Amino acid sequence: MARNLTELSALTARQIGVLVDRRGVVTHVIAGDNKQLFIPELGRARAGARRFRGLRLLHTHVLGEPLSRDDLTDLSLLRLDLVAALQVGEGGLPGTLEYATLLPPSQMVPDEDDPEGPLRPWRKEGPLRVHQLNEDFADLIAALEGEFAQATTQGAVQATRGPRAILVGVEERVDGGGGLERRMDELERLAETAGLDVIDRIVQKRPKCDPKTLVGKGKLQELLVRSMYLEADILVFDRVLNPSQGRVISTATELKVIDRTQLILDIFAQRAHSKDGRLQVELAQLRYLLPRLGVMHAGLSRLTGGIGGRGPGETKLEIRGRRARDRIAMLDKQLKQLVKKRELRRGQRKRSGVPVAALVGYTNAGKSTLLNAMTHSKVFAEDKLFATLDTTSRRMRFPDAREIVLTDTVGFIEHLPTDLLRAFEATLEELSDASLLVHVLDATDPHKALHHEVVIQVLAELGLDRIPVLRVLNKIDLLPEDEWASLGEVWDATVVSAVSGEGLTHLMEQLERAMWREDRRDLKPEFRKNEERWSQGNPGE
Repeated sequence: MARNLTELSALTARQIGVLVDRRGVVTHVIAGDNKQLFIPELGRARAGARRFRGLRLLHTHVLGEPLSRDDLTDLSLLRLDLVAALQVGEGGLPGTLEYATLLPPSQMVPDEDDPEGPLRPWRKEGPLRVHQLNEDFADLIAALEGEFAQATTQGAVQATRGPRAILVGVEERVDGGGGLERRMDELERLAETAGLDVIDRIVQKRPKCDPKTLVGKGKLQELLVRSMYLEADILVFDRVLNPSQGRVISTATELKVIDRTQLILDIFAQRAHSKDGRLQVELAQLRYLLPRLGVMHAGLSRLTGGIGGRGPGETKLEIRGRRARDRIAMLDKQLKQLVKKRELRRGQRKRSGVPVAALVGYTNAGKSTLLNAMTHSKVFAEDKLFATLDTTSRRMRFPDAREIVLTDTVGFIEHLPTDLLRAFEATLEELSDASLLVHVLDATDPHKALHHEVVIQVLAELGLDRIPVLRVLNKIDLLPEDEWASLGEVWDATVVSAVSGEGLTHLMEQLERAMWREDRRDLKPEFRKNEERWSQGNPGE
């Protein structure tokens, strides 16, 4: 067989290949050009989670090249039993042989050409001479299918948490480099918050993003291979995709494709419980989707429902053009009516003379937990991004009977979607009446300096940078005690733990001084009495 293939290749200067089934019968003879074969359509759908296609490809290379990327891509996409490349030697005699087989996900190995890149789902053997090939193919394929069956059974037992997602990050070198891994870590947390099961991440650094596919043709092919091999359901991009990019990638991979903005919108849709929140999320969804309706056609069905398409507006996401604009106008009108009601409530609060302090900060900094600790409330709080969405206000009484209203607001995030910020402007107007902003930072966050700048920037965009700010470092119970004081000095902040109660006495003092501009340096006896109760999680009145 090898001699026949290489002699024909030498005569024609073309790659010649055969597809052989497990009985050893040749099912196809294929002639390509001098660089590649053109495999006939075998049906590019998966052959099954446990089984391969039952065909192995044996073909020649006439230019002396090893197994190519196209060979390995065909191996993965078609789920072939094996791909072998045979070099054409002098006089048409068989040269060296290389072959590759698939590996189960648990056994994937680094690519020798790119050790730092993603793991490869194949194993390569060779080069070796034809007469040195002692592999028992029947035993080999039986063992491989057994390993795949075991991996599939283990995956079923573990039960995935939700749709299987691959995260994709792209960084242009003109960006100055750095920050990609941090953004991917945050994207993974967002995906998990949305209910996705993150099974892989792929990152790419390139001089400039591809205007058509964002990642380029080669990386898109790699995405296709990885998604089929790992049986992914959805691709999540760190960058915002324009409508045509989303369509091209979705068409090429036949997967649902969403970007960071859609992911955040989906989380907001899950977390919105109040009427205000539901309307604002639907408005943001429609504003995001409106410019994309004209180019999504068949792909639109993959973008509606489920992750990236749920929420109050789910049934509205298939409307187009005029109907979408009419819906946006109606939502704007309803939100303006709700703004009037909020203004009425704020007016009543102003007349009562009770000052307002607002908790602001990056998402998952612990604002809701701090609100609960200081006001003895039971507002929903969870260790997830955007666990709290709806604005919540609670009265808080100081030991000398003076009161303030403490307001918890939605957390901010880097690159907060513009449509979402516009939709939530009405809710964030609550901050404009605050006498003080309590900026809560996560003391354990290695990126707290960047997150601090993000919050300051958003506040400036909202015109709230004129309001005095009291900085608070939360979660100090997760740090060594000898670091607390120095951390507070460096950040000029009050250090607290909303969980253990550590530092809440001092924070109450700072709040009272800031709210009433009283520069009293003596610690009130009433605060001392409550210090032990704070540490026990029972602060009392």
